[in-house]
Amino acid sequence: MGFLGDITLGGVKGLMEGAGSLAKDLRSAITGEIGPEQKAAIELKLTEIEAMGQQAQIEVNKIEAQHPSIFVSGWRPFVGWICGLGVFYHFIGFSLLQWTVAVFKLDITPPPIDTEGLLSLIFALLGVGGLRTLEKIKGTARH
Repeated sequence: MGFLGDITLGGVKGLMEGAGSLAKDLRSAITGEIGPEQKAAIELKLTEIEAMGQQAQIEVNKIEAQHPSIFVSGWRPFVGWICGLGVFYHFIGFSLLQWTVAVFKLDITPPPIDTEGLLSLIFALLGVGGLRTLEKIKGTARH
């Protein structure tokens, strides 16, 4: 078993059991009328499965962060540092390079950086946490 074996096995088993039960309920909902109680039970199961998936991901993240290999534990900080350096270069470094070229009359052109993909990645990495915080502030978070 790999370093994720224990968590993955338990998490997958729970997800599969919940998904199987949910699939039966959804099948009955599709083939016939369901009452409000059964609909509420299906929504509750969906919420439980979502929570189990999120908890399983949290456990995997914890294990990854503790792994001795930098290629397993270091990819998240690596992406963060690359994004941070890219933003620094775009907003500060590029301007300083342009100023240096102009002051010293150098015959080079500092390379610009395409920030569309970079900012999309940063917003994706930071936005998920921000939206979750907003849900909690508004009181709309499920858990």
